[in-house]
Amino acid sequence: MRSRRYDDDVFAPPSRKPAPLPRIVAEQGLVVEDSAGQFCGAIVGCEKDAVVLEDRHGRRRVFPLAESFLLEGNRVALVRPAAGHLTRPGRTASGSIAPPTSRARVARASRIYVEGQHDAELVEKVWGDDLRDVGVVVEPLHGIDDLPEIVAEFAPEPSRRLGVLVDHLTDGSKESKIAARVTSEHVLVVGHPFVDVWAAVKPSSLGISHWPEVPRHVPWKQGVLTALGWPPDPAGGWRRILSRVSSYADLEPAFLGRVEELIDFVTVPGSR
Repeated sequence: MRSRRYDDDVFAPPSRKPAPLPRIVAEQGLVVEDSAGQFCGAIVGCEKDAVVLEDRHGRRRVFPLAESFLLEGNRVALVRPAAGHLTRPGRTASGSIAPPTSRARVARASRIYVEGQHDAELVEKVWGDDLRDVGVVVEPLHGIDDLPEIVAEFAPEPSRRLGVLVDHLTDGSKESKIAARVTSEHVLVVGHPFVDVWAAVKPSSLGISHWPEVPRHVPWKQGVLTALGWPPDPAGGWRRILSRVSSYADLEPAFLGRVEELIDFVTVPGSR
């Protein structure tokens, strides 16, 4: 009589069958990577046998549901949600797919520095959700005269990258010379062409046809306030401008591109 406690061969080695992967519902907006870790994106669609991922640049790829995926670095199996469960994904102010609200990141060692407080507030308003999702902190420099010393103290390295956004970075300017001194494999300095970050906001978003021309001998912000008939209060003027910014569509492409470039630079694989 054969005991029910044993298989056919009681001397066979223990089974090496791998443990089943955790099963995760493929919810809209969940951010995962393919099994090879080569494509990361949010779930924007799920069919019977496939899932559609969209990365932060809007590129989409389709992967078989039978494959495994990486979620926060852990290998998982995705399962199709119940019928009607998928909803249209929300969007952040930058146009990216909004991650799940419960998603949290530990801040990276890499950083983005911007020239002033207004720059930092504008970046936060448009890219704040994206930056929190990838764990990147943005800090104002209050001018770049001391940038070489700041970079030296930061001590950039492969896992500790530094991106810097500079106002009015033009060839031959003082700012361009400072940028050249600090740019390296792990430090990227980019600049927008505007004399001040105020002008990175589209005039149409403020209900004006163009930013006023200001004589060289007049402080630019003060000249703008005077020309627009606003109170001579730069802080109040900035609050008024910032209140009219709701998404990337309110900003000039030359500013958008530079910020996106810095985010990509400090979040490359290998940086933390």
